[in-house]
Amino acid sequence: MPKISAKGSSMPESPIRKLVPYAEAAIKKGRKIYQLNIGQPDIKTPKQALDAVRNHDIEVLSYSHSAGFASYRKKLAAYYSKRNIPVNREEIIITTGGSEALLFAMGTIADAGDEIIIPEPFYANYNGFATSSGVKIVPVESKIETNFALPPIKEFEKLITPKTKAILICNPGNPTGYLYTEEEIKQLAEIAIKYDIFLVADEVYREFAYDGAKHFSIMSIPGLENNAIMIDSVSKQYSMCGARIGCLVSRNKEVIATAMKFAQARLSPPTFAQIASEAALSTPQSYFDEVIEEYTSRRNLLVSGLEAIEGVTVARPNGAFYCIAALPVKNADDFAKWLLEEFQLDNETVMVAPAAGFYSTPNTGLNQVRIAYVLKKEDLKRSLVLLKEALKAYNK
Repeated sequence: MPKISAKGSSMPESPIRKLVPYAEAAIKKGRKIYQLNIGQPDIKTPKQALDAVRNHDIEVLSYSHSAGFASYRKKLAAYYSKRNIPVNREEIIITTGGSEALLFAMGTIADAGDEIIIPEPFYANYNGFATSSGVKIVPVESKIETNFALPPIKEFEKLITPKTKAILICNPGNPTGYLYTEEEIKQLAEIAIKYDIFLVADEVYREFAYDGAKHFSIMSIPGLENNAIMIDSVSKQYSMCGARIGCLVSRNKEVIATAMKFAQARLSPPTFAQIASEAALSTPQSYFDEVIEEYTSRRNLLVSGLEAIEGVTVARPNGAFYCIAALPVKNADDFAKWLLEEFQLDNETVMVAPAAGFYSTPNTGLNQVRIAYVLKKEDLKRSLVLLKEALKAYNK
């Protein structure tokens, strides 16, 4: 029998999606599952985006430019300028989701065996992108005790070697919900310049900042132009996960020219999804104001509810719509499976994402889970009841 590649064998499973077969089996038993495991917002997609697709009179569904519609990139540049991110359309490449933008970035800046430093826990698919690109992730651990704030800069410097090509952050963070401060971003910028490496920021949750906090982009720092690469996406911002539209942004001309070769190799991003995404840029601020108010309310409900459960420790997020909770269990992976296979209360259960898959350091975060507060408040309340009762039953 022909052999699978070493790369294919080493591709990690998604900690978010690997429990799906257990969930499907539970549904077949007639169980209702409250899905706290995946960042699929239940907020409605802006009407402007959907109407633009419904009302289009395309007769030939043709390729777009490999960098995406010029009109979309121009409007996107205007959107960024309003957020103190001064770029022009030639410094933006539209991609098939933020995922493809990250793959393009890694392919552009790193060769096989090169290293990228990432604060952990981090978005689990970074492991997959790194494996696909032959890149080694070097983790620097952030702690639940400090809300997953940026580790001390000296911890990053200890890890920099001749093979280090970049530091990659997610801001606000998935899975932690941590929003980096302007001071923390500037500290990272200083060492990127000092060691002549790239600073890559996945900023797809930019619009989700709470309690009056403001998002600060790496693209806002003077002098970092040649070191900064920003990743963005419409998925969360406009509740358009299925559109699969993102972008890579950089003022480094060589980065853009190289990433364009990867973009040309996959021909073009999807046409209808670009039409929807371009139209989404006209979404009024009132939409975001309402979304922020709703997520703030959900976060407060979830965090206070988790804190009220005996033995649970939770990091309070200030952005995105996730939090990490440490549970009074030895192995959250086993607990998550048990929730789907064995537990039920009035024929209902919950689904969580074990957090160990968001770390690359072995045996780290074993008792932690990531919870996405993307459900309406009534469902979050019920989920908290189920989780509390489940922990009691499991620990017996």
